[in-house]
Amino acid sequence: MVRPSIVPCLWFDKQAEQAAKFYTSIFPNSRIGAISRYSEAGKEIHGREPGSVLTVAFTLSGQEFIALNGGPQFKFNESISFQIMCDDQNEVDHYWERLNEGGVPEAQQCGWLKDKFGVSWQIVPRRFMELITDPDKARAERAFLSIMDMKKLDIAAIDKAAAG
Repeated sequence: MVRPSIVPCLWFDKQAEQAAKFYTSIFPNSRIGAISRYSEAGKEIHGREPGSVLTVAFTLSGQEFIALNGGPQFKFNESISFQIMCDDQNEVDHYWERLNEGGVPEAQQCGWLKDKFGVSWQIVPRRFMELITDPDKARAERAFLSIMDMKKLDIAAIDKAAAG
């Protein structure tokens, strides 16, 4: 049996290509693949100009995605987000700053941000995940509570809080 691929499909109004270019400029091992376009067929239903972008296949850090220009009917919300597991503060800072360019400032909390296309991201240090699963429950709780007032997560501050 062939192993199936799971490819997230992100629904945009008209920004699929711009979003794919933005995201692939941020992540290593990323590229834009095939771009499909609307044709005259079905225009009475989709209402798109023939030749305009329908889908963009792209890869971020080896993970495949599809961006679809499906129209304004659906919007992104925080019920779905993408976690970026970071090894150090430099990675946290990089992804936070780049994905936040033109984003929604009031949507930032506990390492979560919403980018300029409305997609939600969680910029998470691996260290935080280690601390909140620490067998020392008090240490894990202190680490967890430390992020409640943070927007971008600060590994040194989380470590300090966890230590007590």
